[in-house]
Amino acid sequence: MRAGAQLGGRVSVARTDHAPIMISAIGADGALYPIEKMRAHRMGVRHLAVSVFVTAGDLLLLQRRADGKYHCGGLWANTCCSHPDFGEPIAASARRRLREELGIDLALTAGAVIDYEADVTDGLRECERVHVFYADAGAESLPLDPDPDEVAETRWRPLAAIRRDAALRPEAYAPWFLIYLARWDELGVAMAPLVAARG
Repeated sequence: MRAGAQLGGRVSVARTDHAPIMISAIGADGALYPIEKMRAHRMGVRHLAVSVFVTAGDLLLLQRRADGKYHCGGLWANTCCSHPDFGEPIAASARRRLREELGIDLALTAGAVIDYEADVTDGLRECERVHVFYADAGAESLPLDPDPDEVAETRWRPLAAIRRDAALRPEAYAPWFLIYLARWDELGVAMAPLVAARG
C-alpha cells in the first residue's frame, strides 16, 4: 500500500506496510501474473516495464541513478525507468514514476514496445517488455525536484553527444540505456531534427 506526500513538484511515496513490491510477469501464453520484483530480477523472469524519455527540442533529459539503488547505482540512464505495479495501468505507472522520481508531471505519448535482456549489477538480470513513453518539455529550464533516493544527478544532452560519450565510456551508462541507444530507431521517440547536428 502506498501513501504519498507532496514535496514541491514531487510526490514522495512511502510503502505503508512491509509487503513485497509485486510487478507483472509475462507467462509463456502471454498472460500476466504477479511476481515479487526482486525475484523477477534474480531469476531473469520476463516482466513489464516502462521507460520515459523527456526531451526539449534536440536535448534528452538523463538521470544518474542514486548510488543506493538496488542495481546500477551511479550509472546514467534515460529520464525514468520503472515497473508498473501488478494491475496498474501501464501509462499511469509511467506518469506516476516521473512525478515520484523527478517531480514533473507531463502528458506522455506512447512510443514502441520492445523486448530486451541484459545482465545488470549484483547478479541480477533484466528481462523486460518495455513500453516506451516520451514527452517534449518545451525547454530545458523545466523545474525538476529529484528524489535523492532515486536520482543522484540530472543532465540535458544532445543525443549525438550522448552516443559519443557512451561509446567512449560505456561503463558509465546503465546496460538497458546502451541497448536503447543501439536500437534508437525502434523506440518511436520523436525528437527535433537537430539531434544529429548538435554536440
